[in-house]
Amino acid sequence: MTWNKEEVLSQFNTMCQNTLMQTLQIEFIDVGPDFLVAKMPVNPTVHQPMGLLHGGATVALAESVGSAASMLFVNRETEEVRGIEISANHVKSKRAGEVFATAKMIHKGRLVHLWEIKIVDEQDLMISICKLTNIVLPLKK
Repeated sequence: MTWNKEEVLSQFNTMCQNTLMQTLQIEFIDVGPDFLVAKMPVNPTVHQPMGLLHGGATVALAESVGSAASMLFVNRETEEVRGIEISANHVKSKRAGEVFATAKMIHKGRLVHLWEIKIVDEQDLMISICKLTNIVLPLKK
């Protein structure tokens, strides 16, 4: 796969406008032939009542980056991607700063993509590890 890195990041960040990704301030920051990276600030808007990063916000970040990554491998004029299963293991808490989600493909089938999404903090300490399964569907017009 070859594409212009800045163009891909700009397209993905533009698609986030007026969505949950904008609400969570998720920003795509790096892309390569086998990965996509996004970041999200950790502040009270993504906290659970104990003042820690909410697991649901973490999973939303993981699904956002994994779903966008699948879009790199489909024809967006004729196909669309939908998440059909996600699992997460939260291994460390976070109160403030930023987290970074890196999606790497585990399996690329004709109809199913399987992704591993590692979420780390600024010191590269593991916060969560997620697995996302996406299905590739014909685009309904």
